[in-house]
Amino acid sequence: MALVVNSEGGEDASAKSPVSLPENYRPSADEEFMNPQQLEYFRRRLLDWKKQILTEAEGTLAVLQNEPLREPDLNDRASSETDWSIELRTRDRQRKLISKIDAALRRIDDGEYGYCEVTGEPISLGRLEARPIATMTVEAQERHERNEKVSRDD
Repeated sequence: MALVVNSEGGEDASAKSPVSLPENYRPSADEEFMNPQQLEYFRRRLLDWKKQILTEAEGTLAVLQNEPLREPDLNDRASSETDWSIELRTRDRQRKLISKIDAALRRIDDGEYGYCEVTGEPISLGRLEARPIATMTVEAQERHERNEKVSRDD
């Protein structure tokens, strides 16, 4: 049974059996698109990314709980508060990223991963390597962003 991390960072025993990957495996255009090895490769990348985010968030929370702001100098305190504000905004963005990672993992389980949600065409392996949570081809994403910009300008 594959090890899958749930949204709380724990293991999910309902995962499907793992596919063995050769050491240093990288998806290739020479293979069938989204074959079991490619899907397992991206599943592992997504799970590792999620685990890294959760670990960083736990570290931030531990520091916040153990080191309250007690800077005697007002300038030092303002600087510390600004630093923490930036850190918390980063964690909030990462929290949203976790939901996108979870959605990508669901697409892998549903057999929809790697295909554009707009056109149904395969998303390039290069794009998926760079952004494993991608849901659209580059062309569809560009069209979407152009349409979004036009509607914002109106």
